[in-house]
Amino acid sequence: MVLNRFCFCLQIILGAWLATPISQALAQRPDALILDQPGHVPDAADEQLAPQLQRQVVFYRTTEPPGTIIVHTAEKFLYVVQPNGHAVRYGIGVGRDGFQWQGLLRITRKQEWPDWTPPAEMLERQPYLPRIMAGGPGNPLGARALYLGETVYRIHGTNQPRTIGTKVSSGCFRLVNGDVIDLYDRIPVGTKVIVRQTPEL
Repeated sequence: MVLNRFCFCLQIILGAWLATPISQALAQRPDALILDQPGHVPDAADEQLAPQLQRQVVFYRTTEPPGTIIVHTAEKFLYVVQPNGHAVRYGIGVGRDGFQWQGLLRITRKQEWPDWTPPAEMLERQPYLPRIMAGGPGNPLGARALYLGETVYRIHGTNQPRTIGTKVSSGCFRLVNGDVIDLYDRIPVGTKVIVRQTPEL
């Protein structure tokens, strides 16, 4: 009797697990969203963000001049300040807990379809990653990268668009490829980037 109940419960658990989409099953793992997937090429449907994460012009109050990039990690939005109290807002993926930061930097370099060389710290945590990967649709840096100061941090595209709006990275900020191309075309080298963990009052 006890054995029958055990088998019945096991069937229910296994059935539920097998019925769960892979992406949802992975999301239940604490490390799921931090795992990069080099080589994965998203399809067009993956690039469709929820309405609140889609690129849009919004009202935005700041004393910073037009052209400034302001990142709010808590909100998971990146803003490019525009004239007359507006900004272009992009949904982003941000650093996971323990990897978030704030400060003031400048864009020091821009690269189309950048190669990816995971830093030593990342390789220690994820030794299965390639030591270098050529730029392309399956590259975790996506279509464009904007390098922040002399740090290892970047604003870049992604081959995992479903991670936008989550705390996922090792400190970089990721956008879907269409958005990072738009940002890349707007922003010159030397642009000021302000990273905040709370919104400006």
